[in-house]
Amino acid sequence: MDLTVLLVKGLIILIIFAITLGIAAYSTYGERKVAAFLQDRIGPNRAGPWGLLQPLADGGKMFFKEDFIPSQASKWLFILGPCLAMLTALMSSAVIPFGDTIKFGNYAIPIQAIEINIGVLYIFGVVSLGVYGIMVGGWASNNKFSLLGAIRAASQNISYEIALGLSLIAILMMSGSLSLTAIINEQATFFEWNIFTQPLGFVIFLTCAFAECNRTPFDLPECETELVGGYHTEYSSMKLGFYLFAEYINMFVSSAFISALYFGGFHYPFMNEIGQALEKSLGAITGHNVATAIGVAAYFGKILFFIFFFMWVRWTVPRFRYDQLMNLGWKTFIPLAILNVVITGAGLLYNFKYATWLIAIVMIVLAVSSMSRAPKREIVPQRG
Repeated sequence: MDLTVLLVKGLIILIIFAITLGIAAYSTYGERKVAAFLQDRIGPNRAGPWGLLQPLADGGKMFFKEDFIPSQASKWLFILGPCLAMLTALMSSAVIPFGDTIKFGNYAIPIQAIEINIGVLYIFGVVSLGVYGIMVGGWASNNKFSLLGAIRAASQNISYEIALGLSLIAILMMSGSLSLTAIINEQATFFEWNIFTQPLGFVIFLTCAFAECNRTPFDLPECETELVGGYHTEYSSMKLGFYLFAEYINMFVSSAFISALYFGGFHYPFMNEIGQALEKSLGAITGHNVATAIGVAAYFGKILFFIFFFMWVRWTVPRFRYDQLMNLGWKTFIPLAILNVVITGAGLLYNFKYATWLIAIVMIVLAVSSMSRAPKREIVPQRG
């Protein structure tokens, strides 16, 4: 590889790494602000203007807190747990293409840390390893509540990864590739975005992403009403910080993955027309790079929207019971995901990309009819 290309590629990797950490850090600030807005409060407003330095204050506090290791814990595994959670979270974003290519001279370098044609399998493999960080930490703590939280995490992740993978198979059937770049390029125009051809797959994938990230209403591994603090009950200082930080990184990666699979990634409406106009007015290379920058901004706009959606749901939907969580995963999402694959295959056979809308329409009709047949409860006035 040419030294210039290698240096630019290294710079792109560093920038993606820094942006991932920055967005994860300020997601903690954003979550507290969103929670404050939904609950009619102010939120962080002391550290810096509008509280913008609050994530730095939280990080400093974590660094200087006492690093406590229980006497009966397995020391090395206790340390390994949060390290694994953080490592797998940071590795996930390596294959995500955040933009088109940057041109200079005769070079055209994609804005992607690692270019591989099995990016989807890479992300699934790395995400699957993330549960080991939780399992190892819960086991090594030698605390029954931590162990129960870790067992819940493992069973939850395994259950929802099946439906997650099945919902993704329909996308792979339509694109014919495991490369994220190829999947994004298949959605070059607005009405070719997969959200229009795979609405049911999107709903299943999004819901499973909540479970994979241990986000409300599926945050059963750290359900404080039953398990004290869940799998990280015994953790303090930056070990606890790593677990909490890994959750926000996973949320960022999930939002980027959803945007790439269903919302066109770095594509946006009238992208080709805007690109051609920029190349005419600014020149071929400069115009292309400006168009690429606009695409990167559009991609991060989609990512930030889904991060906000994760936070919005947290303060809107109550937590599921564990039996409800398992029933939803095994009895609802897995059969629906299999049906979605079958209908997608039939649609491809007869050259009808929108076949899965039939499932969505039938489900909406059944839901409306069941609601109309439901007996109305009479409100009996209470006697004073």
